[in-house]
Amino acid sequence: MSLDAELAAQLARDYTQAKLSEQDRAMLDYAAKLTRHAVRVSPEDLDRLRQVGFDDRGILQINLIASYFNYINRVADGLGVGRPVA
Repeated sequence: MSLDAELAAQLARDYTQAKLSEQDRAMLDYAAKLTRHAVRVSPEDLDRLRQVGFDDRGILQINLIASYFNYINRVADGLGVGRPVA
């Protein structure tokens, strides 16, 4: 959460190019991998999060939040929420 409009714009364009802390970058890398290739998440991905300061509770929270948003977006997409009515 930030009031920094430039950071928000960078994140919207491409988070990998945004000026982020090492911890924020690792968190977003994990969330992106979980979103795009969940079956490829490995113990090394979790170790990376631990290396930048996340404990198991923090890792669980990152996982749950990213997973919830993935789930609810698929529910909305599957029901046509937000699509124009024909």
